[in-house]
Amino acid sequence: MIDTIELNDQIKRTNAYACLECGKCTSVCPVSRYGRDYSPRMLLNRTIRKDFDAIFQDYDLWSCLTCKKCDDVCLAGIQYIELTQLLRSKALEEGFKGKCSHAGALQSLSRIMTSEYLHQNRLDWVTDDLGIATEGEILYFVGCAPYFDVFFSDLEVTTLEAAQSSIRILNRLGIEPVLLADERCCGHDLLWNGDAENFTRLGKHNLEEISKTGAKTILFSCAECLSTFKSLYPQWGLTVKPELKHMSQFLAEKVATGELELQSSDTSITYQDPCRLGRHLGIYDEPRQVLATGSPRDNGAPLREMQQAGKRSLCCGVSAWMNCDRTSKAIQTERLRQAKSTGADVLAVACPKCQIHLTCTMKDQLLKDKYGLTIRDISALTLERMQ
Repeated sequence: MIDTIELNDQIKRTNAYACLECGKCTSVCPVSRYGRDYSPRMLLNRTIRKDFDAIFQDYDLWSCLTCKKCDDVCLAGIQYIELTQLLRSKALEEGFKGKCSHAGALQSLSRIMTSEYLHQNRLDWVTDDLGIATEGEILYFVGCAPYFDVFFSDLEVTTLEAAQSSIRILNRLGIEPVLLADERCCGHDLLWNGDAENFTRLGKHNLEEISKTGAKTILFSCAECLSTFKSLYPQWGLTVKPELKHMSQFLAEKVATGELELQSSDTSITYQDPCRLGRHLGIYDEPRQVLATGSPRDNGAPLREMQQAGKRSLCCGVSAWMNCDRTSKAIQTERLRQAKSTGADVLAVACPKCQIHLTCTMKDQLLKDKYGLTIRDISALTLERMQ
């Protein structure tokens, strides 16, 4: 039995009842534009009418990519993605859930990581030439890349390249970062699947492990991990004490101070803004500053920007490993088209999910022949250009 009074009070916090029925949210929604008969405005309208039983069973509730485009254009300041997360949590409590891609294997992996009896060979990927520590002021949070590269081996993705490159860069700067032998998934995907309970378990575990290291700064290559630590953990009462930075922010600081010198390159680059780094956290400039250093200037600009860039950037088409369907492929195909049309040699990414999803779409030989280009993480590109 749904406690509609409690749910109604929670919905009020998202400012949903201030909707002006202008439709701006639907006009910018990539799901609405590139595929399904889906409308954020209509879902909001049904929520206001308290049609919860029908909403919880509706595929549309789980179609939202939580890319935050709707939040950014809403004249009434409605927090659409917070409302989406709230409704999904309530739906899960009532026994409903979204359609998980890959048969739910990645969600199961995250839940397995909540076990107190789990024993991981978490650092098996660390080679002898990588200098790491168990205690220190700078900690590098790896995320799920060690599992992604195994799970998506058929795609030949190398999300671990971001971690290895980041550590090599830090080593060259005289830093041996702390790596956690018992790091767990940050819980991002579980929360957006509606599983707040297991999300909180993972958050508590990670923060307890981090507190033992004495770390004052945590670095991330994964935009979703950074967003989770910076925004989601505090929202759920989890206190994060260290300073939090994406690797692109750290690299931009070192370039600005002259501690990091980069060689010039003839490679032309375009950049994919991850939703979590961009619209969720407002980090747009630092990745571009790093990529632009020493890059060839085309018409006065060091980066070849896509048709939709910065706050207008088009996301990679899938969120929290849910609802990977023809709409997702249409979004990804359009993004690859935009990247290819810049004439760039490389599509730089700052999140492993962007790399995986866009690479997956390029697996289609027709699309690869038409829109194929090299997809690389910012840290990997930076390492190659270091003096």
